[in-house]
Amino acid sequence: MDWIHGAAYGAVGGALIEALVFNGRVLAWQAARRRARDAKRRKLPPLRAYVDPPADLAAAVSRLLLGALAGWLLHSEITGLYAAVAAGASAPALLRQLGSLRTVQEVVQGGSPDAGERNPDASVTVPPVPEHPQMPVQPQAEMTGEVGS
Repeated sequence: MDWIHGAAYGAVGGALIEALVFNGRVLAWQAARRRARDAKRRKLPPLRAYVDPPADLAAAVSRLLLGALAGWLLHSEITGLYAAVAAGASAPALLRQLGSLRTVQEVVQGGSPDAGERNPDASVTVPPVPEHPQMPVQPQAEMTGEVGS
């Protein structure tokens, strides 16, 4: 996939997630209005109590940019539209995970410092990612042609 399509589809994934977040806020507002009507209250909760346009717009723009960034960074690894949208939708977590890789830390911090030596340019020390043991691969049972047991 070329980089422009990867970035565009990644941004679409970010927009989809932001639309889901907005929908959740509107549904919460709807539920609050129904509770207020059932309680026979005269004043119903306003939509502004659940949606903050400046903050929500800033969050939406940042999610779109992160989605586009993830799509752009991974464009050579992504082979389809759905994968690009998924990368954009999961961009904050995906980029956070990529940033925690040891090689990325070394590049950002300016090389691999010796043990006990700290890079003075790094303002935050990120702990190393723990290694996870691999699950043992069990041989598949021989196919007998019978269904169920």
